[in-house]
This record gives sequence, structure tokens and C-alpha cells, in this order.
Amino acid sequence: MKRLCTICARGGSKGVPNKHTRTVLGRPLIAHTVGHAVESGLFDAVAVSSDSEAILDVARTSGATVLVRRPDELATDFADKSPAIVHCAGEAERQTGQRFDVFVDLDATAPLRRPAHIIGAVSLLEETGASNVYTVTPSRRSPYYNMVELGAEGAPRLVKAFDPPVVRRQDAPPTFDMNASIYVWTRDAVFEAGAPVHMDRTRAFVMPEWSAFDVDSELDFEIVSLLLARMP
Repeated sequence: MKRLCTICARGGSKGVPNKHTRTVLGRPLIAHTVGHAVESGLFDAVAVSSDSEAILDVARTSGATVLVRRPDELATDFADKSPAIVHCAGEAERQTGQRFDVFVDLDATAPLRRPAHIIGAVSLLEETGASNVYTVTPSRRSPYYNMVELGAEGAPRLVKAFDPPVVRRQDAPPTFDMNASIYVWTRDAVFEAGAPVHMDRTRAFVMPEWSAFDVDSELDFEIVSLLLARMP
């Protein structure tokens, strides 16, 4: 069974300019994710897709084996990531001459994952016959207890009503946050379905709460840097 890792990183970040090449603990941010892919030992190729030559240069020196120039129409502020993943996967097969069975996309802004998490998510897909897997963390707020939305007149109300009402958070049904870290698909889910997030046979792999942080703002950057510095 052949596995491909894709890492898609646009150059036009607004929240944190040049975040993918910005140094975190002595390494560019994207280098942490490339390193996770390589260290997992799972992949026959690691492909990085970007519209930025600077990002592709860093990816090359960090261990990426396939570099894909992302088309401009797939690199706008409003572009969905899934078509970029499908494009990267197709280009990786063309460049390597290989046909991959399992496709894993790692978000370049999530350096808190560990290689063991990638291995766990891939194992969940391969051992259960799932169409795809994505990673989650336990929710910090519960829609049954302390997460509210505003009604038509601006009055707050619980997102999900429960009968009888939940009076302790521990009694609420478990919920999870998508942590935008690891996505795994079968070949058909990528090339026939277009790499969707939710399918009939989707499964979730639970990661620790501290992995919930990714880099979308300067505050995120500071939090992630602090947590990375404390990791063994």
C-alpha cells in the first residue's frame, strides 16, 4: 500500500504575514509539519503545494520530495482547500510515476501534532475501512451546556436543547472540535469524491486538547511557540 502526504501552504496569509516561513523554535513553521511527515515513516512521498517560491524552497530543504506549484485560482483568499489537495495529489502522481492508495493532508499551521498522531489517524482509516478520517480534540465548550447563539431578537440561548436540561458540564454528551491538523482519505475519496470532509463512512481520530491550537493570528503564534517549547 502506497501513501502520499500533501501539505498545502498559501503565500498570502493575512492574519500572520509570511507565517509558513516564519521561525518557530529555530525552524520555519512549515518545516515542523514536513518533519512530522518524514518522521512518521509512513509515506512514499511528501508533496508540498504552494503559490510561493519561498515556501517551496523551505519545503525542499526541510525534506519534501515533491514540489507542486499551485495554480493562482486555487490560491485565493476564498478558494476551498479540497481542490488544492486534489491538484497536489494528481501532480504528485504525475511527477513520481506512482499510484497512491492512501492520501494524508497535514495542515502547515498545526505544528503541535506528533508523528504518532499521524500514524494513529492512518491506522484508523486502514483498519476500519473508513472512507476518510479527520482529527478532533475534546470541545472546550459544550453546545448542551455553555455554548450559546443569539435568537432573532438578540436573546442568547443554548445551541442544543437537552431534556432534561444539563446542569453540570460533565453530564453533557461528549462533543469535539475539528482541530484542522490531519485529514486522511482513500484514493476514491480523493479523485472521485473530491476530498470532502464528511462522507458516509467518515471517522474521527481524537487528539489531545493541547493540539487544538493552530496558527491563524499573532496570539496563536505565541501560544503555539510556548507549547512547542515545553514539549519533550
